[in-house]
Amino acid sequence: MDFKRKLVYKHIGARIAYFRALNDMSQDELAHRIHISRGTLSKIERGSYDSSVSLDTLLDIADVFGMEFSMFISSDPEERQYWEKILKNRIKSES
Repeated sequence: MDFKRKLVYKHIGARIAYFRALNDMSQDELAHRIHISRGTLSKIERGSYDSSVSLDTLLDIADVFGMEFSMFISSDPEERQYWEKILKNRIKSES
């Protein structure tokens, strides 16, 4: 898996963890509500899963939070610059 894809997975996972914390919800509670294991949710939040997470799972998580799915992948310009900087630095270090 290329670095850019890993970065996207980590970004989505971090956003899920952030919104879970904002909703004062434990990993156990969220995992139970969307019918996955806490271990699987933990991997999603860390961006360390081996295969892609189903769109259904992401939609289920968004439904629990009462938000649009796009909130997991959107970011403001400052956040985008931060992620692009990380990506560019990583590509340079791998060259």
